[in-house]
Amino acid sequence: MTSSPETSAAKSADPVDSLVLHATDNHVAWITLNRPEALNAITPDQRERLIQHLSHASCDTGVRAVVITATGRGFCAGADLRGGPSTGGPQAGERVAGERVAGERVAGERVAGERVAGERVAGDVARMIRLGAQRLIGAVLDCEKPVIAAVNGTAAGLGAHLALACDLVLAADSAKFIEVFVRRGLVPDGGGAYLLPRLIGPQRAKELMFFGDALTAADAARLGLVNRVVPADDLEKTARDWAERLATGPTRALALTKQLVNASLDTDRTSAFAAEAAAQEINMTTTDANEGVAAFTERRTPHYRGH
Repeated sequence: MTSSPETSAAKSADPVDSLVLHATDNHVAWITLNRPEALNAITPDQRERLIQHLSHASCDTGVRAVVITATGRGFCAGADLRGGPSTGGPQAGERVAGERVAGERVAGERVAGERVAGERVAGDVARMIRLGAQRLIGAVLDCEKPVIAAVNGTAAGLGAHLALACDLVLAADSAKFIEVFVRRGLVPDGGGAYLLPRLIGPQRAKELMFFGDALTAADAARLGLVNRVVPADDLEKTARDWAERLATGPTRALALTKQLVNASLDTDRTSAFAAEAAAQEINMTTTDANEGVAAFTERRTPHYRGH
């Protein structure tokens, strides 16, 4: 995808705003990764901006659906391991300034227990994953508005998980999905080992993660990872059609439905049924629920207002 809706808001001087484009159009928030020269590999600053936009979408009554997409020929090549604009922590496998390696000496004596500036110690990587990739995927799963991924090109590693965490996935026929971690000798992160078995079962998930082979959009759809594959030129139009249809729906009912479905595979039947009843109780207090019932009895099309 090479374009996104123009925003009416004044443009910020923050350089990250040019790397993560954001606009709201017809109650749809469009979040567009815009580092095409890096196949939209995500820097820590971009990650934080994505989380911020998703959080704002949850509480903004003017937003009733979200689309995540990208410019250029890649959707997202994963976390940026080569650096780039960043105020975040070190990436897995990256050597930071001041870090010691085997056989290397530093000037002066080191006091026992003292941490050398920039040195990574036990717990740093786990903390980085929790506060980084996992927070991003959690922000998509927890967003109170339905989120559509419009995958315009290769989605690899964290980029694949970013797409698969979305509620609906549209893919251009040229898109590919790659569990690239094994190629780097790494364990999947960004919730991959949580998401994939729930979408396609453990054996298929292991096949993708063990081999790291590229999966075409058509094969991804066949496995159930993608809702629909469309010609590349039709991707933006299809995403817009789906998002605007969601944006005219009963927004709170959709939020509660998303919550129930996402929790369903992690709970027992008794808890799931109790959560369903509670969600229905909460939803029946909304304007849209009353409108939906009234429209049914009056034999007319409902007009949902999103609250």
